[in-house]
This record gives sequence, structure tokens and C-alpha cells, in this order.
Amino acid sequence: MKTVVVLGGGITGLCTMHYLQRQVKEKNIDVRLVLVEKNTYLGGKLHSAYEQDFIMETGADSIVARHQGVMELVQELDFVEQLVYNETGTSYIYTNNELHAIPVDSTFGIPMSVASLEQSTLISEQGKQEALKDLTLPNKGFTKESSIGEFLTYYLGEELVRNQIAPVLAGVYSGDLYQLSIASTLPYLIDYKNNYGSIIKGFDANREQFTQAANKKFISFQNGLTSFINRLEQTLTDVEIIKGVATISVKKQEKHYMISLANNTSIVADYAVLALPNEAVQGVLQDTALDYYFDQFTTASAITIYLGFNVPDARLPADGTGYIVSHNSDVVCNAATWTSRKWKHTSKDSKLLVRLFYKSINPAYEQLRAMTDEELAAVALEDVRKSLGIEDKPTVVNVTKWIDQMPKYDLAHREALQGLLQELDKSYPNLSIAGCSYFGVGIGACIQNGKKIAVELAEKLVDF
Repeated sequence: MKTVVVLGGGITGLCTMHYLQRQVKEKNIDVRLVLVEKNTYLGGKLHSAYEQDFIMETGADSIVARHQGVMELVQELDFVEQLVYNETGTSYIYTNNELHAIPVDSTFGIPMSVASLEQSTLISEQGKQEALKDLTLPNKGFTKESSIGEFLTYYLGEELVRNQIAPVLAGVYSGDLYQLSIASTLPYLIDYKNNYGSIIKGFDANREQFTQAANKKFISFQNGLTSFINRLEQTLTDVEIIKGVATISVKKQEKHYMISLANNTSIVADYAVLALPNEAVQGVLQDTALDYYFDQFTTASAITIYLGFNVPDARLPADGTGYIVSHNSDVVCNAATWTSRKWKHTSKDSKLLVRLFYKSINPAYEQLRAMTDEELAAVALEDVRKSLGIEDKPTVVNVTKWIDQMPKYDLAHREALQGLLQELDKSYPNLSIAGCSYFGVGIGACIQNGKKIAVELAEKLVDF
């Protein structure tokens, strides 16, 4: 009997086991399946906290519904009845101490029409005229490996990028736009420029897919994302699950891998999947020959703070779901989600629940990182007072720190990944790396990554 060990019980590791278990049953493979997770719970960054009738997601707050494989997995788990969709409404940019609506006819702050550009209150008339050069300027040699910041600035102008696009994109991808490639963010922009001669015209020609995606774009579940993780765990009936135990090392021994755990036990594996953050993969392999590649992968940090109030969320601006902070602002946060408005299931009786984000791109980040939870809560409360006029004291405070745990897909990422995979293929047969450090930060990408690895493993097990 062969043994397959998956290290890491986040969404990628769980999906690897879910789809591998299915393949094993279908192909009648005699194999031992083991999943190891250092936390006492599964899910990794997908984790819900419950307090005073509030549901607070300490990591991602939702899943992109249209990503390949997401709804398919929900259906497989017989969890459709638990689905909830985000409420749609106006998103704002907070700049010069005012809330400005992001034009509805835009994607990531990029106007999808000339009318959308004209409606923006974030751009001067001069800036709008500069953006119109996109309609006539041809592609001057930009490729998908080019910086998305340089690409957008060249065609749409510095003011539009700085005031409307950068706050949105930098918030989504946790990085400097000038250090992020088009391929790792919005690869279709190059196709729009090449095929339509214009980014704006490309969006306009493909409007239907974006307008359809606007409604029911994100999903969660009535009892939070943890309920989805719990359901996924329940299906792993043929998997040995070890929780609350960290992995110390993974050593290659002839045709096997010796996996040493923190509880002074070890597992001999024929196949190993390291569904762990890049830093953890580097730590357990302890191979200096690979350090050059591991060191190329960079990370960002984020501190998120929930504030729950005993006041109705009707106190918020009408039809709004949150804001992103631009420059010239009197608040410290990078963004705020009006959670009780965007996700009705997170707050009983529609009491106000706000989530604020403080990222490592924030000029005040080092000071924030050194603060206690109480000090951070005070900063967040002041931001809510300034931006929303809420003077009440919160009844619930939840602070989560993701320090150096947010993968950044900068310009060096693709080349580093290719080099690392080549070295692993030569030196570590039957060992796979997986997860958001390498193959995409979205939950949908993690689901597909796990499924792909499971199919490949099953083929190897059959051929062995």
C-alpha cells in the first residue's frame, strides 16, 4: 500500500484530498491518505469568528463565484442551500476626506466607457482628456510580463491611475502596481489593447461578461466560511487527519520521504504534497540549493479589524458597501468594508459591522504592527468616526494580523516558479508544492490547484 501525505489543511490541501479521495474510489486504488495541519482547525486563512450574533471572517470574506470549479465543488458537497450572495451597491474611494463613488461602469476602477470616465468625480478635466489617448495610441511593445502600472499609466494617464485605479488594484493585489505584472493581475488587458486598439474599447466590447458578473459575484454561506470548510472535512471519510501538529522536516530517503512531526512521530510517504506557505516549504525542505528560488517569492502583510456596534447599519450612506482610501486622507486605514451591509448574514438584526484593513503598503504600517490590539482598535474607531461619523463605542472588536502571509505576484514570480519547479522535478520526484504562494491567490485558484494535483497523483498511483 502506498502512502500519500498532504501537508497543510488550508483550502488547497483540503481540495487536494477531496479530489484525490474521489479518484482513489473511482479507480479502486489501494492507498493510505494522510492530511497534516499545524492548527487545531482546518481552513487556514478561511476561518470564521462568532461573537454577539456577528460572523467575522478573519481571512478572506468570500469566494469569487464565477471562478472555474467553485460552484461545482459547492454542488458536490451538497451545500447549495447554505449559499449566500453579496449585496450589490456603490463602492467608494475616500479621498480629501470625502467619499467619492467609483463609477458603476468600471472594473477595478478602470472605465469601461467614455461616459464612465466623464462621470468620475475623482479625475480633473485635464486628467480625463489625458485618459482619452488610450482610444488612439497603439501598443508600444507592452506584453503580459510588463508592469501593469506602467502599462495603465502610459495609456490612461497618471491622474486616473493614481486617483481611481491604483487604490482599487493595490488593495486587491497587495502590492505596488509598478512591481506587478499584467499576467499576474489582469492579463486580458493586453488582449483588449491588441485586439481593439484600446483598453476602454476592449471593456466595452466585452461588457456583457462584466455586467453579468456584477450580480452574485461573490459567495459565502449562512454560517460563514468555516461551515464550508467543516463540510469539506466531513467528506474526507477515507483520510487520516492530524490536527494541531506542525511539520518539522521533509527528508528524501531513496524512493520515499521521511516526514518528521512536532509530536515526535514521523510518517514515511511515497508521495508528498506541500500545500504550505513558501516560507514553510523552505523550512521543512531545508535545502540550500533551493534557497535562491524560495527567496524570490515575496509577501505582504495585513492587519484587519472588525468593529461591531449596537446601532443599525442604516446609519451608513445609502446603497454603499465600503470604501478604499486614496491619498490626501485623514484616516489611517487602506480600506473599509461595511460588512453588515454587504453580507446580510453576518449581522443579526442588521446591527452595524465594519471591517477595516491596514496593509504593509500603508505608510504607518510599522507603527501599526508594533501596537497592541487595544491600540489598533482605537485607531480603527477613530477612522470610523472620521469617515462615517459613527461616535458610538463598539460592543465587539476582533483584530487579526497576517504578518508576511500575503503572497505578492511581482515581476520576479513567474521566473522564480519555473526555476523552482524544474529543480524540484530533478531532485524531489513524487513531491509537489501547492497553494497560493505559487499558483494564484484566489480561493478559486486554490481549488483548481488542488484538483489538478489530485488528478496527477491518481495517474501516478495507477501507473506505479
